[in-house]
Amino acid sequence: MARSYGTSAARVEGLKRMFAHIRVLIMALMTAGPVLAQTPAAAPAKPVKMVVLGDSLSAGLGLSAPAAFPARLQKALSDKGIKVDMINAGVSGDTTSGGRDRLDWSIPEGTEAVILELGANDALRGIDPAITRAALTDILTRLKARNIAVLLCGMLAPPNYGSEYAARFNAIYPELSKAFGVPLYPFFLEGVASEAKLNQADGIHPTAEGVDIIVKNILPMVEAFIGTISGQRS
Repeated sequence: MARSYGTSAARVEGLKRMFAHIRVLIMALMTAGPVLAQTPAAAPAKPVKMVVLGDSLSAGLGLSAPAAFPARLQKALSDKGIKVDMINAGVSGDTTSGGRDRLDWSIPEGTEAVILELGANDALRGIDPAITRAALTDILTRLKARNIAVLLCGMLAPPNYGSEYAARFNAIYPELSKAFGVPLYPFFLEGVASEAKLNQADGIHPTAEGVDIIVKNILPMVEAFIGTISGQRS
């Protein structure tokens, strides 16, 4: 008997159901496209609110505002895609005691991080290292109480006050870093101090090129510092 190519009513009904399912699936895929396209991208990370609390070395004495350390550091971070709201709270001539006395109004509410660069004037004036230590201790204690992260920048005493003074002064920064559990950049002027071409005529304050060297040297530590803060946000 010849094979029949006719279709039964049941088979026709089955094909109808199959086509109906396919039509529903196609409609679902067409609808899903625009929904996925409209899904908003993840919001960019909020900029870290940072203050550089320091003296003339960070304030930028003898330089334009854009050439000062805080501005150059912010630019270097921005070039790496790291957003920072930066405040230059450097005051020329300030000692650690001066920084302590103006701490509350220099560090506004909402500050998340402080780069602490003080002590050069203490060393230049031969201030008793015990006074310097006490002032820095007070600053660190008060910032910790406000849950503000600190990157401590070390300073080295000049040789003219003798080895005993230098030993007492130079020990302040690593010991406070350990005591408070804050990161330490050992010497703020690393790579710049005593380099005539990187300092202004006074031989103390960095030129714009000198500031860029400081920024280049400290940048990896600042990146890690900010990374820790960002990690604590989540």
